[in-house]
Amino acid sequence: MEQLSTGEPVWDLQYDEKGNLTGPAQGDFFAQAAAQGVQDLFMFSHGWGTSAADAQTLYATMFPLLHTAAQGVPGLGKLGFAGIYWPSLWFPPTPATPPVQGGSTQASSDPSATLSAGTAAVTGAEIAASLAPGYADATQQKTITQIGQLIDDGQAMAETGQTDEAKQAQLAQLSQLIKSLTPAAPDGQYEDCGETALLMTEDPAGDYQKAAAVFGSVPAGDSTQGIGDWFTTALNGAKDTLRVLSYWTMKARAGTIGQTGLGPLLSGLRAQSPEIRVHLMGHSFGARLVSFALAGIDAPADSPVASLTLLQGAFSHWAFAGAANNPFGTPGTLNALGDRVHGPLVATFTAYDWAVGVWYPKASFLAGQNLAAEAANPWGGMGADAFQPPGSAATVTMPASGGLTYRFTPGTFYRADANSVINNTAGEPFSGAHSDIRKLPVAQLVVAAAAAHA
Repeated sequence: MEQLSTGEPVWDLQYDEKGNLTGPAQGDFFAQAAAQGVQDLFMFSHGWGTSAADAQTLYATMFPLLHTAAQGVPGLGKLGFAGIYWPSLWFPPTPATPPVQGGSTQASSDPSATLSAGTAAVTGAEIAASLAPGYADATQQKTITQIGQLIDDGQAMAETGQTDEAKQAQLAQLSQLIKSLTPAAPDGQYEDCGETALLMTEDPAGDYQKAAAVFGSVPAGDSTQGIGDWFTTALNGAKDTLRVLSYWTMKARAGTIGQTGLGPLLSGLRAQSPEIRVHLMGHSFGARLVSFALAGIDAPADSPVASLTLLQGAFSHWAFAGAANNPFGTPGTLNALGDRVHGPLVATFTAYDWAVGVWYPKASFLAGQNLAAEAANPWGGMGADAFQPPGSAATVTMPASGGLTYRFTPGTFYRADANSVINNTAGEPFSGAHSDIRKLPVAQLVVAAAAAHA
């Protein structure tokens, strides 16, 4: 346990990829929280390919902002903070073409400015080197390295006049290795599993070419001309498929850690210190982690959670939805679990988040072809438009100048329009403003939700 300069205790909760708490010991954490007299504990989970050092920097910025925002706010007692650390995968930076102004997914009228994730620019070896540290298992690390080598070997094949049969075999081998790394889709989580359609394809040659088109990774010029151009396109699509693998693996892992790790920890804290109110907050895939913690709490009475704030969440905006007006025809995975939160449930959204608003739904493009054409944005993410369907949540607007006058009501879902706050896309051609959350108005939103506990 450490402390902020202002004296509040801070805990680093370390989880492995299976949801095991590796430090501190659970009993020590409970005992220290009680001894410190904490009444309101803010627990924050990072997301999106974040190293431990980067997570620590994020928390070192946000926790003092939360402290500042909470000063003199009625309904809050002594504060404590806990940063959640978990192994998320990091895809290497790519020279993406940013969307047109306003976060639109439509390409510019200039044909040279076609929307592209820039994936083709990185090598298989670079992708493998970036993804491998996110796996603890040595066999999986070896598989990632092998995938990268096969992609780079394929690039050489494209230039040496290999037969189409040899190229098809290369792609089939790549596909089998990608399948071996793909986490199984949990039963009933239809709305959050669209990526698996591409990852488990039986037609890698055809579907990898489709992936290249969707992510803008086709070779320059007309890819229908010239011997071997289809194969180059497919290899670029295989790189895009690895990006999709990183999405799905992070998303699945976050859910596992939340449900099997954080959820039971929260139940234990409630039993040990029922006076402590917990305020969950998560960014990106970390928003999925803290949300799925609710699935690891058996009943509302076992929950210490007094508020939930999702900052640019990278998981399905249908997760909390009922069956009505839902393109999947069934309730979302977390639909019955909102009662584990004794205060408001808040999710931010902004058009400037290109990671969630533009690229995230593209990872489910194959699955999208299997849904009715009239389905309402089936694969969208929380950070793009928050809780769905329309009308299922109240909407509030975050003022650029900040403030605490939201008047949240316990047990109510809120869509927080963050366009005037989370909007800085400078230097982020792929993700845009996805991580532009280190601001006092963001902390004030979290504190306002925390203060509205039942």
